[in-house]
Amino acid sequence: MDKTIKISGLHKSFKKLHVLKGIDLTIDKPGIYAVLGPNASGKTTLIKVMLGMVIPQKGNVEILGENIKNNPFYRKNISYLPQIARFPENLKVSELLEMIQDLQKRKGDTDDLIKGLKLEPYLDAKLVSLSGGTKQKVNVVLTFMYDNPIIILDEPTSGLDPISMVYLKKKIQEEKEKGKIILVTTHIMPLVEELADEIIFLLEGVISFRGSASQLKLDQGGESIEIAIANLLTKQHA
Repeated sequence: MDKTIKISGLHKSFKKLHVLKGIDLTIDKPGIYAVLGPNASGKTTLIKVMLGMVIPQKGNVEILGENIKNNPFYRKNISYLPQIARFPENLKVSELLEMIQDLQKRKGDTDDLIKGLKLEPYLDAKLVSLSGGTKQKVNVVLTFMYDNPIIILDEPTSGLDPISMVYLKKKIQEEKEKGKIILVTTHIMPLVEELADEIIFLLEGVISFRGSASQLKLDQGGESIEIAIANLLTKQHA
């Protein structure tokens, strides 16, 4: 399997708002890639284009050697964790997990995830009764239950308690070691410093930086990613 994400000449506008302005991006090595940027920078739109949730006006996207245009089947190779989990509230957690496996027509590996996230007491609970943090744990189980080569995580630590955050970070590292491409969007910069092999920083619809956290700090100055990004944004708007 061609383990590459290749995006070329990607443009997307919403009415008069030009969100993506000719994005060119190739990811051909396993690793953890942090897709960062301020609000309205285009990072969410870029992720949604890759998932087939937004159709661009121009450009080409190939994932694992397949052009995604008019081809929904490529998505079977992507695991996606959305920022906000929305589930059928009348279902129990165990029923949701069974339903997803029925829809996928393949059994998922859930036992270790449920144990690691301490979800056993909630398996017979209705989803409507769960806290936001517990729903996010269910979201994490759904994301990692299949062994897919690409994983996209949108604000993955949202609502998680410290123990679950430690487990999630360990799980992300384990998936990287299996040779997967992992894209992470987050506002938690310590998470980026700890996990990311590369930062892809979007600003006003273009990629304004791509490289390691250490390179970003060296280029822009600052002891932390937050300061380096603040310096980058200050220079862009000077």
